[in-house]
Amino acid sequence: MAQQAGVPTSRFASYKGIITEIVEQMGRGCTMKYTMQTNEGQIINFIVDKYTYFVNNAPIYEGMEVEIFYDTNMPVPLIYPPQYKAVVVATVIEGRFVKVDWFNWVLVSRDRTLKLNIDENTPIYTENGQPFRGNPGNRNLIVLYSNTTRSIPAQTTPEQVIVMC
Repeated sequence: MAQQAGVPTSRFASYKGIITEIVEQMGRGCTMKYTMQTNEGQIINFIVDKYTYFVNNAPIYEGMEVEIFYDTNMPVPLIYPPQYKAVVVATVIEGRFVKVDWFNWVLVSRDRTLKLNIDENTPIYTENGQPFRGNPGNRNLIVLYSNTTRSIPAQTTPEQVIVMC
């Protein structure tokens, strides 16, 4: 899809699909290679390590449908199948959406597709599960949400926000 003139792209991109294989890397047990078959049939490998964030600490297993986010600014080896370093792993749950992006001070995503309406009941945490006590704007966020408006940008009151410190 062509980028619209003047609309910045997100630093994060993702693939959805089924995990077909999980293999330990380098004999350490803390770094794994997840092989995914996307919904379009593409095979992609993701390297998962101690810096990868797992939404709600969900255990991942072969046969599970997941969405894996990666940093588009990171170097990628020119191999087949393509291999990315996983930044965020989220299980696919019907009716729930996950967005990983930088949100400005008024909580609009970098690609201008989502605006967050945070209220006093919105749980906001850091990646290590501690409550976040400040404005989450001008940061990379992991946003879990379900309902949105049909406006541009779409607006939502998130179910949960995780601040990527």
